[in-house]
Amino acid sequence: MVQMILGWLMVAIAVILAFVDIPFALLAILILGLVGGFMNPLEDVATRVAYYVLAAALPAIANNLDQIPAVGGYLNTILDNFAVGIAGIAIANFCLALLNNLQSSDSNGGDS
Repeated sequence: MVQMILGWLMVAIAVILAFVDIPFALLAILILGLVGGFMNPLEDVATRVAYYVLAAALPAIANNLDQIPAVGGYLNTILDNFAVGIAGIAIANFCLALLNNLQSSDSNGGDS
C-alpha cells in the first residue's frame, strides 16, 4: 500500500513540475524514490538491472518527444522528472545489494 502511494506521489509531482516550477521538488521525487527503494528492495538481479538501464536511458528516450508539436516538451519534462524517482529506486537497491554482498562476504570467513 505504501509503495503504491509513493509511486503515485512521484507521478503526481513529476506531472505538476511539467507545468509549475517548484523549488526542491526534484529532490522530493528523489527522496520518494529512495524511500520506496529501501522499503521494497528488488531481489531479482534482472529487475534491478532493468531499473539501472531505465534510469539511465529514459531521459535520452524522452528527449525525442520534443519533436511532437505542442505536447512534446511537456511529455519530455514529465519523463525526465519521473526518471529522477526511478534513479532513486535504483540507487537504494544498489546500496542494499552492495551492503548484502559485503555482509555475506564478511560472514564467509574474512580475515580475523
